[in-house]
Amino acid sequence: MPRKVQRVTVTAALAAALLTTSACSDDGDGKKTKADGTKEVRPLKWGACEAPTPLEGGGQAPPKDWQCATLDVPLDYAKPEGETIPIALIRAQARDRKNRIGSLVFNFGGPGGSGISTLPGAAKEYEALRTRYDLVSFDPRGVGRSAPVRCEDDRQLDAYYAQDSTPATPAQEKAFADNIRTYQKACEKNSAKLLPHVGTSNAARDLDRIRQALGDEKLHYFGISYGTELGGVYAHLFPKNVGRAVFDAVVDPTKTSEEGALGQANGFQLALGNFAQDCVDRGDECRLQGSTAREIEANIIKLQKDLAAKPVAGIGDRQLTETAATNGIAQALYSKELWPLLEQGLDEADGGQGQLLLALSDALNGRDQEGRYSNIGAANTAINCADSKDRYSLEQTKAKLSAFRSASPVFGDFLGWAMMGCTGWPVAGAWETPDVSAPGAAPILVIGNTGDPATPYEGARKMMERLGPGVGVELTYKGEGHGAYNSGDTCVQQAVNSYLLDGKMPGANAVCTPAPAQSPAESESPAAPPEPLGA
Repeated sequence: MPRKVQRVTVTAALAAALLTTSACSDDGDGKKTKADGTKEVRPLKWGACEAPTPLEGGGQAPPKDWQCATLDVPLDYAKPEGETIPIALIRAQARDRKNRIGSLVFNFGGPGGSGISTLPGAAKEYEALRTRYDLVSFDPRGVGRSAPVRCEDDRQLDAYYAQDSTPATPAQEKAFADNIRTYQKACEKNSAKLLPHVGTSNAARDLDRIRQALGDEKLHYFGISYGTELGGVYAHLFPKNVGRAVFDAVVDPTKTSEEGALGQANGFQLALGNFAQDCVDRGDECRLQGSTAREIEANIIKLQKDLAAKPVAGIGDRQLTETAATNGIAQALYSKELWPLLEQGLDEADGGQGQLLLALSDALNGRDQEGRYSNIGAANTAINCADSKDRYSLEQTKAKLSAFRSASPVFGDFLGWAMMGCTGWPVAGAWETPDVSAPGAAPILVIGNTGDPATPYEGARKMMERLGPGVGVELTYKGEGHGAYNSGDTCVQQAVNSYLLDGKMPGANAVCTPAPAQSPAESESPAAPPEPLGA
């Protein structure tokens, strides 16, 4: 399971499986030079959109009312007039042009997720915001069509993701470390020029260039998962340029990579326990064996061990391995809507059929039904390793495994071994933890979800504290899955919409609790926001 904290959607591969402001001076060239030595950013030239590329995850072209553009930014901000790279953008214009506020820029996480492919598919969830905002997203540097990081090819990635990621013998440990080195060498061979420059600080500087090119005085921003870390770094670098901003599914800015991985182990284990208890509560409707949540979890652990000894049939000539199964389980825990697929996939894998869990794993790894990979894995590694200074030796990793196993008997080994992902990386990391302090910034709505597996709830409070007094305002959602706004909860959506559209921030320590399940007749009328939710 890669070190990803991203907003996850059901991909085509899964669907297929289910069917089987500075002072300026004029240089005389028509462009102005700002005080920092960079050229003033020109307005974007919007045009028709092409379909997302395979590196962005593929799919159909967005509807005709969507527009795309490209913004050139410095590859190296230390050399602002040097080589440039393209940043690809997409937008859907506000429907109420008379009362338009500006642009609302989305980052859906990863790091490594493509905004070009994600926003059109998710746009219905943000339709209320489109009344007064242009909905805008982008492929960050190193992602999709924005100077993508490239590592191994599709055939090599099939083998890479099938490897044993929880080695138990010296020979397996050597093979695991060798596979990491081979992957890193491919990244260096194919993307050496990009690797020093794809970190989050540079992406934040790109965000400010995007703001200027959009013609907005302030950056109105909706960051999800890793997008909250990017937003926090932006607020630190450009506090006076922050407009109305929302951070949802918040990355804890105080944790090192080890602490973050350990937090994810706890988070995924909590979500798995909630899934198992839900299955138990449904009685005979549940397809999984076990009369308690602990018994269901024990059977999942047994399945992992069985797959480690003998993989089962997967998709085509690919088998469901222990690694792929664990990856698939994690993918399904990102959203409660995927719990029925997880239940079905576990039941089928126990009977020797691994297609569904493998399709879930493919969705997380960015593999489509034709065997083509997006570059989310390569970009994820490159950005994480450009950011984090942490590099763990084999001996250090093995010494920490017991803590990970205690946190999660299902995911602990997997996440513990994943700490070696940056060991030997050709570029040094920038920080132990990102600086997100933003004195003087406008208030930012910070939403924590108590059942979030990938970005545990505690991270929202830590982000709020690090942003500084008067900046972070916390909203708690007592729900399941990765993120709160996209859960469909009326309370959360009303709070976010009220702030972004009308500037009305929820009261301090506001809480949203999902309403009990309703009958179809009852659900026809909208539920009132649960209390307390102050205005």
